[in-house]
This record gives sequence, C-alpha cells and structure tokens, in this order.
Amino acid sequence: MANPKDDVGIPPGVPGESDPPRRRLNLLAGTVGHFVEWYDWYIYGLLAAVFSSQIFPSHSAFASLIAALLTYAIGFVVRPMSGIIISPLADRFGRRTVLTVCVSGMAAGSLIIALTPPFATIGYAAPLLFVVARILQGISAGSEGQSAIAFMVEHAPSNKRGLYGSFTNMASGLATLAATGFAAIVTATLSPDNLATWGWRIPFLVGGILGVVGLILRFRADETPEFEATTAVDQKSAAARLRELIRDHPKALLQAAALSAPAVAYYTWATFLPTYANLTTGRNLASTLTGSVIGLALLVVIVPTCGALSDRLGRRKIFPIIGATGMVVLFYPLLMLLNQPGFGVYVLVAASGWVVLGIWQAVYPTIQAELFPAAVRVSGIGLAHQIVIAVFGGTAPLIAAAFVGSGHPMYVAIYMTVVVALCLVVYTTLPETGGRGDRVTVALADQEVLEGEHLLLSSTSGTDDVKRSP
Repeated sequence: MANPKDDVGIPPGVPGESDPPRRRLNLLAGTVGHFVEWYDWYIYGLLAAVFSSQIFPSHSAFASLIAALLTYAIGFVVRPMSGIIISPLADRFGRRTVLTVCVSGMAAGSLIIALTPPFATIGYAAPLLFVVARILQGISAGSEGQSAIAFMVEHAPSNKRGLYGSFTNMASGLATLAATGFAAIVTATLSPDNLATWGWRIPFLVGGILGVVGLILRFRADETPEFEATTAVDQKSAAARLRELIRDHPKALLQAAALSAPAVAYYTWATFLPTYANLTTGRNLASTLTGSVIGLALLVVIVPTCGALSDRLGRRKIFPIIGATGMVVLFYPLLMLLNQPGFGVYVLVAASGWVVLGIWQAVYPTIQAELFPAAVRVSGIGLAHQIVIAVFGGTAPLIAAAFVGSGHPMYVAIYMTVVVALCLVVYTTLPETGGRGDRVTVALADQEVLEGEHLLLSSTSGTDDVKRSP
C-alpha cells in the first residue's frame, strides 16, 4: 500500500485514497484539460491580426484589429463573474464536476469561431457569433484556473505540491507554445489569401477536437481527497462559502490577487509581443511567432523545475520575489532592444522575458492553494485571480496596442513594470508554505479536513468491522 504521506495525508482506507495508476490518471486529466483550455484561449489573440478584417471589417486594418481585440477582452470581462459565481460551486459540489463542464464550454467556443462564416457572407452575425464564443470561453476560463489548481495540489503527494501545482502553468505554457507554434506554421506555409480566408480556422478547429479528449479524461478522473473530507463535515451552501471567504480571509485574497497580477506581463508576452514587434519594427509576423516558440520552450522547462525546487527550498523567499524583480529590471531594456534588427535579437528578448515569467509562474498556483482552507479554496483563488485577470490580463493586448497606436510603444514596458513592482511589495507579506513535506493538509491549518478524514476513517473502519463480524 502507498505511504499515507504520499496521499496528501489521507490515512489508508479512507475513501479518496488513490493508488499510483489513479494518481497518474488524475494528473493527466488536470494537465491535459488545462492545456486544452489555454490553447483555445491563446490562439485567438495570436491570430486576431489575421482574421480581424474577415470578421470585423473596417476602414483600416488597425481599426479591425482593435475590434477583434475588444471582442477578445469580452472573455476577460466574463471571467470574474464566472469566477465569483461558479467557484463556490466547485467548493460545494466538487472540483472534477466543474472542470468537466469547463473544458466542454471552451471547446464549444473554439468550434464556433472555427466554423463562423465571414462578415461578407452572414453580415453582423459573424462578429455576434464571435462574441457568443468569447462569452462561452470566458465562463469556462473563469472557472478553470482555480479549479485546476485545487484539483492538482489536492491530488499531490504531500512532498510534491509545488511540482504538481506547477503543472497547471506548465500546461498553460505548453498551450501557449502549441498555439504560437501552430499560428507560426499556418502563417508561414499558407499564402496570405488562403490564410485570411480559411487557414486561420484550422488551429481553432484542432482546439475544439482536443477538447473532446480533455472531456473524456476529466470524466474518468477522481474527486480530490481534501474535498471529500471537507464535505463530510461541511454542507454550507455556495453563497455561505463566499460570505465566509470574504469575512475570514481578506488578507489571503489580497495576497492571491498580487500573485496573479503579473499576468499583465504574461498576456502581453504571450499574445501581443509578436504583433508589437511587427507594428513597431516591421518584423515579419511569421518570424516573430517562430521566435516566440523558441522562448516559450524555456518556460515549459523552467516552470516544473522551479516548482520541484520549491518543495525543497521553500516558495515565498525565492521564486515569486526573484521572478517579479526580474520583470521590473528587464522589461524596459528588453523592449528597447527590439529596436535592433535581427531574428536573434527577437529570440533573446522573448526568451529573457519567458525566463523571469517562468520563475514567477512556477510557484504562485501552489502558494494560492496553500493560502486557503479546502472549504473555500476554489472560491478564494477564483475571486482574486479572475478579477485581477480581467483588469490586467484581458486588457493587456488592448492597452499595448493603444500605446503603440498613439506613438508611445515604450509605455507598454512602463505599464507592466509598475504593476509588477506593486505586486513585489505584497510578496514580502506572504507566509512560507514550502519545504514542509510532512504537513497533513494543503493549507497551513485546515481543521475541517482533519475532522473529515477522521470521520471517513471511522466510517470505513466501522464498515470493515461489520464485514468481519459473523
């Protein structure tokens, strides 16, 4: 039988204890599903410049791009509402249930975008369908991130929570890499006419099909042990959980929000840096997308490496502080460096940004999970994360495009640096949650989980006694 300490503190025999094959399935369900979610999310921003004139025709290409990016931002507007409304349902009815619904909604939105005829064919129904698709994806994304973080960390062995938590952002990094790579392939291999008329639809269609794979995996996954333990003693409604969260955990909400806010830099780097280089220096869009793929490959390696190290070295002292400091120091000079010609220069800029973003990304999901008890974990991460993402992440490409359009491209770097610097101040208040492999609960203290595990263990032992009695 597996060591109890490898199953998030669950004593042997308690319902929810997972053997290694089941744990691998759960890890795969969380990681692959998360990959699908964010592949579908990112591909829109990367190809907006290509399909904008087909779906949002206007008097200029720049005006069409702004309309496409405004529609992209709608998904971010919906995300906090979804996070506030649906996250408590994940705390009440289960992480797996919400995650299964999430991947379905994201895939449906991607298929709508892939199959919508152009404006020339169906008129204003085309942009309207894109708005509907982005609303669906916004609802899905608003529920996905925090549910996946809780799902992964709660399924993790107690001495590998940093590693398991990092898999969520490794999956999103892989999704960004795949989306950027696919965008680079279609833009480089198809003629401009074919790309504009039908080629841009292929990546969206692939995303919809991949969603079916994620749906199957999540349907077969297990619910997390900490959720099962908590619900054994806590039957509060979703609304009551939200009230409890706001009343009892205001500091943790602020800390969780600050951990998410550097997403302003992530979304700028992920979805707008290739377009930024194209607009400011005239670089070919296909070459900038290719350069971003090379940089993203570093991110995918750095995130799980730093996540694993955080289980040994601690989380707060090293990773969020070093990552945020690197962003503050490097963003301005990196965008200045883009003024120099050459493909190698772009790769250096993209890769350097992804290194410091990767150091930050590696640990913030696990820290966020460890800030909240299981009964309000998804609600806490969701409320903080999704509001911040809507304010800073969703508007990042739009604000960056506005700065470029107004003739002040370096304001992009200043904007990102100021936001991250404010987050850095909050990071000094974070508790140290890493390097404690023998801690029973994900949170530093979670009495409901301990009581629930004891109750489930007693129930299981009682059942066994009945079975053994003559």
